[in-house]
Amino acid sequence: MRLDKYLKVSRLIKRRTVANEACDGGRIKINDKVAKAGAKVSVGDIIEIQFGNKAVKVEVLIVKETVKKDEAKDMFKYL
Repeated sequence: MRLDKYLKVSRLIKRRTVANEACDGGRIKINDKVAKAGAKVSVGDIIEIQFGNKAVKVEVLIVKETVKKDEAKDMFKYL
């Protein structure tokens, strides 16, 4: 699955366009490498997102095309 879509489906970022902009700005890393919006996300990947002064680091547990809102939090684990 593409990184921008994963961020939206997992609800780490609210909109896919915002996820694209974050990727273009170099604020998202996969496994310590700056990632583009089209980068593939796999189970076990570590995603780091820079939100201004705050950084969020998560591990990918599940990759699904669509999930219910209640199940979105089960797609990743905060580190």
